[in-house]
Amino acid sequence: MKILILGASGLVGSNCLNYFSEDDAMEVVGTSFSYPTADTVPFDTLNPTKEGNFDVLGFKPDVILHCGALTWVDYCEQHPEESYQKTVQSTINVIELCKQTGAKMVYISSDYVFDGKNGPYTEDYPVSPISVYAAHKLEAEKLVLEAFDNSLAIRITNVYGDEERNKNFVARMLVAIENKETMHMKLPFDQYATPVNANDVARCLYLLITDNKSGIYNVASTDFLNRVQLANRVLSYYNDHNITIESISTAALNQPAPRPLMGGLIAAKFLTEYPEFEFTNVDDYLMNKLAEQYEEDDAV
Repeated sequence: MKILILGASGLVGSNCLNYFSEDDAMEVVGTSFSYPTADTVPFDTLNPTKEGNFDVLGFKPDVILHCGALTWVDYCEQHPEESYQKTVQSTINVIELCKQTGAKMVYISSDYVFDGKNGPYTEDYPVSPISVYAAHKLEAEKLVLEAFDNSLAIRITNVYGDEERNKNFVARMLVAIENKETMHMKLPFDQYATPVNANDVARCLYLLITDNKSGIYNVASTDFLNRVQLANRVLSYYNDHNITIESISTAALNQPAPRPLMGGLIAAKFLTEYPEFEFTNVDDYLMNKLAEQYEEDDAV
């Protein structure tokens, strides 16, 4: 099976690239757009015919996994046209690539397609996006599902884990702790979600793709936390840090983009079909990071 991962230098894409590449039966290529890495090749989803792009048509993928998008929610709110281009138009371009190659399309969506009044959500709950970012994610998701009978979309939220740039919330905190950075974090106590490890997302996608599943699947772990609880969970594993947390309401933060407050996802559909699958949680990840640090210290 040939798999092309677009946006493989990001958090979800890089974890998928690493995990899928462990299967010798898969030929996996990962691309990058704005942030090249050693194990990715260039491809501009906004300009598919751009000189220097990876030759997708020549590769003839069986599956195209579209992980690239503009995920800075507040920036999207203030730059709606750029948000549309990088989320919706890029997806339209990938749909065309799938039509040209006959590849199955897999799309990464979000719990932001819901309004956050009644979460966590199952797949069949009515969607109601409340921000520019959310509206564009939903528009792209619908386009993918309408374009192909066998297309697949997964919804995720609050993804954390290992990535080269350490951009995700948990990873940024761990870097700050390691570097003894002084940091005062104003975090909302009223924004709830279901954090999930990017490696678990990759493991789920591997199963769904190899079993040729289609439609929408929620991917979520066992944690249901607000941002303050998540940050405190991280800090609970480290005594020596210079991070303080101030609990604040979402309204008081006065962010440009509205946020779904009671968000998050329920993965009952996925777990019904894969009852042996075990999600990890934030504690598992933090304990593993500590174990890795101890091993590094012992090796010195």
